[in-house]
Amino acid sequence: MKKLVIAIDGPAASGKSTTARLVAGRLGYLHVDTGAMYRAMTLKILSAGISPDDTGEVGRLAGKTRITISVSGGVTGVFLDGVDVTGKIRSPEVTRAVSQVSSIAAVRELMVSEQRRLASAGGVVLEGRDIGTVVLPDADVKIFLVADETERARRRQKELREKKVDVMLEDLVHEIHERDRKDSSRDLSPLRRAADAVEVDTSGLTVEGQVAKILHIVEGAKEKLGPRQGTDRG
Repeated sequence: MKKLVIAIDGPAASGKSTTARLVAGRLGYLHVDTGAMYRAMTLKILSAGISPDDTGEVGRLAGKTRITISVSGGVTGVFLDGVDVTGKIRSPEVTRAVSQVSSIAAVRELMVSEQRRLASAGGVVLEGRDIGTVVLPDADVKIFLVADETERARRRQKELREKKVDVMLEDLVHEIHERDRKDSSRDLSPLRRAADAVEVDTSGLTVEGQVAKILHIVEGAKEKLGPRQGTDRG
């Protein structure tokens, strides 16, 4: 029986990464942080001194880029051309540029191809902004996480402080608001909830509460799908 394909979408700092990683761990599935893949591409572009506005040069660079996800000892790593960049892709510079980079067609084509390959055998939890709508519209389970802007800014601030980066809360609220606006209004693969996705508001939930809620949804999907879990995907 083929294992499920689970899509978890939502805006920045809505709880996707931590929740998806823990859900995947509980199920024994592969966790794919698609946002981290776009961040890795953004890191390469910035390191090369290329402006995200130069879509032609970005496209050429994307064609020569290899981004992979690897799991070792339960820890997911992001590799850019064979080099582990997991610890470098969460910088404020990358965060500010990633939305623009992820809207470039050549970049999305590269990423979506790899994401679909990773999901082809099932047993995977992919999280991002367009998984249930564009990357895997036939996913077995679709979740859309939401949370209050201020709460999301607090989460991002905590994450940055753990990395010794101090940013004012109001600056992060503004940054998240702008990221939402850009992601939701872009022409290519905008952030939106799939019609058949289950919306989960994480504002008042602990991480464990988020995980428990999603696992409950997954169990319900397993019961509903029954023998169809073995169906091949195109």
